[in-house]
Amino acid sequence: MNAAAIMFCLDAGLIMLVWPFAAWFAVPGILPRAGLEIGLILALYPAANLVSLYALGLYRRDVILTVRRSIRRLPLVVGIGTLAASALVLMLPALLGLDRQNWPRPLPDPLFVAASICFTGCGVATRLAFLRLRKSGLLKRRLLVIGAGKRACDLMWMLHSEGRNLHYEVTFVHDAGFGVIDPRLDHDPKVRVIQAPSGFLDAARRIRADQIVIAPDERRGMALDRLIDCKMAGYPIYQYMSFLETEIRRIDIKRLDLSWLLYSDGFTYTMFDRVLKRALDVSVSLILLICAAPFLLLGILAVWLQDRGSPFYSQTRVTKGMRHFKILKLRTMLLNAESAGAVWADAKDPRITRVGNFLRRTRIDEIPQLFNILRGDMSFVGPRPERPEFTAKLAAQLPLYNERHIVKAGLTGWAQINYPYGASLDDARSKLSYDLYYVKNASIAFDLLIILQTLRVVLWPSGVR
Repeated sequence: MNAAAIMFCLDAGLIMLVWPFAAWFAVPGILPRAGLEIGLILALYPAANLVSLYALGLYRRDVILTVRRSIRRLPLVVGIGTLAASALVLMLPALLGLDRQNWPRPLPDPLFVAASICFTGCGVATRLAFLRLRKSGLLKRRLLVIGAGKRACDLMWMLHSEGRNLHYEVTFVHDAGFGVIDPRLDHDPKVRVIQAPSGFLDAARRIRADQIVIAPDERRGMALDRLIDCKMAGYPIYQYMSFLETEIRRIDIKRLDLSWLLYSDGFTYTMFDRVLKRALDVSVSLILLICAAPFLLLGILAVWLQDRGSPFYSQTRVTKGMRHFKILKLRTMLLNAESAGAVWADAKDPRITRVGNFLRRTRIDEIPQLFNILRGDMSFVGPRPERPEFTAKLAAQLPLYNERHIVKAGLTGWAQINYPYGASLDDARSKLSYDLYYVKNASIAFDLLIILQTLRVVLWPSGVR
């Protein structure tokens, strides 16, 4: 179980334990008379709180690692979740066709206060408890890595910087047939590299390995019977790329093995998947368009008042099947900003207006793209659409770049919520690693998780240009 899952279980467990007492204290006698209506109300508050914690990033690796940062954000995140629950409580009679006369109207106010205090306290307690677990070493994950070359060293570096677990105890097994030991491992006194003349099973037992990862630089001549012994003894064995994909939740482009990509699962979409995705696109876009209409109108007015120019800006982008379409946005740059040709936006691009900077920071400039989604040019979730000029250049320099176009471009996506805005080849490579992971593992459930986490990007924007 990874760090985020452990934190979620701690939160859910403590809330389920404490919340009934907090609700009873806020509304004495509420539990004995709990029927369908009261039960729904009592369930909505903790459910909305857990969704809010996930959506606003409190289960992300960087936030889990910094307990103070996590605790500072808790009151705001809990407040948003509790407000959402209270709003749902008020709307439930209409949504479920319940009798409003029998609906307990006074409940939301005292429960709102109780939920805010209870969930904030539970959140602080679970994060302090998680910190104690980390320091005790109970969350440590022991890995036996077959190989001690460059590939194995890169694996260790990526796990320690991006892994879903916070603590890895890595032991490397070297054999002369695997090539040379990477100098970074050879000269690091903290790294444990062992020889296994009696087989990998003995090494796995000695370190009490949780998993075995096959990562030698040279795999030809590797004795598979020694690995089969480990498999038969109950040790999970993972190929390098599959293990890395699961742990860092992206596909490492620099070390990509095309044969692994060919034989691994993924890249399959049924007609049912397409129909569900289109239904999700239309329903979410309509709801957001209705809710965001006032902000869109204010944005249009602000752009027009600034220089009396057109508030809208259309631009050719690339979507599924390399098809070109006109993306619609609110204009955030000066008129004729690209008279000299297409260029990436810089960190402090002088072409961006003051109003445009605000629109970009708040993502209001993206609202018109909901019309592109309704028209079918884009999906709500997918790789961000690039301009044809940039797409041609990137495809010539990055392997598998055009494979991101086997699905529709998206308003938000896995790369957008995990990587800040980039304007370089290295940035494009990093974003492609997330896009390929999404394309390989796309599903409606994955789309819903990305949509939820997009709230975090809107609330705490980072790297926006």
